[in-house]
Amino acid sequence: MTYGQALNSALTVAMEKDPSVFVMGIGVDDHKAIFASTRGLVEKFGRERVFDTPIAEGAMTGVAIGAALAGMKPVHIHIRADFLYLAMDQLLNLAAKWNYMFGGQMSVPMVVRAVVGRSWGQGAQHSQSLQSFFMHVPGIKVVMPTTPYDAKGLLLSSIFDPNPVVMIEHRLLYDITGEVPEEYYEFPFAKTVVRKEGNDLTLVANSYMVVECLKAAEYLEEQGISVEIVDPVSLVPLDEETILNSVRKTGKLLIADMGWTTCGVSAEIAALVAEKAFDALKSPIRRMGNEHVPCPVSKPLEKAFYPDAKKIVTAVCEMLECDVPQGEIPVLATKFKGPF
Repeated sequence: MTYGQALNSALTVAMEKDPSVFVMGIGVDDHKAIFASTRGLVEKFGRERVFDTPIAEGAMTGVAIGAALAGMKPVHIHIRADFLYLAMDQLLNLAAKWNYMFGGQMSVPMVVRAVVGRSWGQGAQHSQSLQSFFMHVPGIKVVMPTTPYDAKGLLLSSIFDPNPVVMIEHRLLYDITGEVPEEYYEFPFAKTVVRKEGNDLTLVANSYMVVECLKAAEYLEEQGISVEIVDPVSLVPLDEETILNSVRKTGKLLIADMGWTTCGVSAEIAALVAEKAFDALKSPIRRMGNEHVPCPVSKPLEKAFYPDAKKIVTAVCEMLECDVPQGEIPVLATKFKGPF
């Protein structure tokens, strides 16, 4: 299945399993079907369970929270994560805290699917990755599936978890393919996946950055450099030990995140390793992320703004004090082009 088809399979299985599951969001019934992830759901389950919403993110998030408190299991899809800023009060002051404030007697079993990422030339207000905002507030789970297998399993885990979950999906991942069981299965929270084993350096990366790291690792392997790629698919709760064990093995750490480095995921992981595995480090931790400016629109500026495989290769070689290879690194082929 593709990543988008895996999400579609998860929603279909969940809605067949439990009539309280429903899907809402801007464009969920559009012919493009949120990158195919909601295709056929209206026809199968009807408009009472799959429906478009007004452009009113704060109000619609309130609707989803109210439905969850009343015993339903909403999946609220945001095709542009940037507009979750309008729903921060609802998510972080209400959904995240309700269970705590009522002593565990009430829960908010809702899922927010948020699409992030580049390649649209959408600029400062349509290209942001907000994972660190949600990581900061207790009471909400944050996951970033990388493969189709992760995507289906994590969505099912999230739908049937009693807590609010924010699932962040990168738009360049929807067309990648992988083996996915057709039946129901869950991908456990607090799981970090080792995507590739290596000995010279640990690369911690999430979501689409894993794709760039794998391209970089393949190229570096040809130069005799072995990197280990660790993917914290679940950011909250976070599987710390897998990250720490990898750093203890290699002694060097490069973190590649899709967001800004300041107060971001990379800062949190760097702090974790500095606190709990400092004695294993052979060199300073290095971080990569978006440049600390608003997301640009122009293609050349966009290329400079985001980390990629070539920048990762350069950073790895600098950390290992070896010459930077000069060959070309192949780019990911994707159907998603945007205006460029």
